Amino acid sequence: MLKLSVGVKEVAQLRAIQTLRAAADPPLRHQTRMMPKRRDEILDGGSIFWVIGGFVQVRQRLLDIIEDRWDDGTPCAGLVLDPVLVPVEARPVKAFQGWRYLDAASAPPDVAAMRQAAGAQAMPEAMLRELRALCLM
Repeated sequence: MLKLSVGVKEVAQLRAIQTLRAAADPPLRHQTRMMPKRRDEILDGGSIFWVIGGFVQVRQRLLDIIEDRWDDGTPCAGLVLDPVLVPVEARPVKAFQGWRYLDAASAPPDVAAMRQAAGAQAMPEAMLRELRALCLM
């Protein structure tokens, strides 16, 4: 599943927001208007891939999809998330509304599965993202 993280500029910001949400109202989940029709397929090892700053940057395993309610009582879907953010190969994505299904063949690989360039961990996240977008890393 592909989802924009609206208003979030960096992965660290998403991590901080989710840490606060998980502490205030467990379990960690993201609420969305539409219930995925392919629920069982998504939950069979699926993840939500977050688009941050115009790039797919991290993923989180989806643990469950539940019927939930917004603060005003309106029904919605609750995507229950594993709190671990897994860095993936950054890819540019154009803006869209809601979420999109992402088949496994199209999903970007985890960064850990890729060969890391020497010194890359010391680089600022924005620079790494730009280098990956240019296919230089």
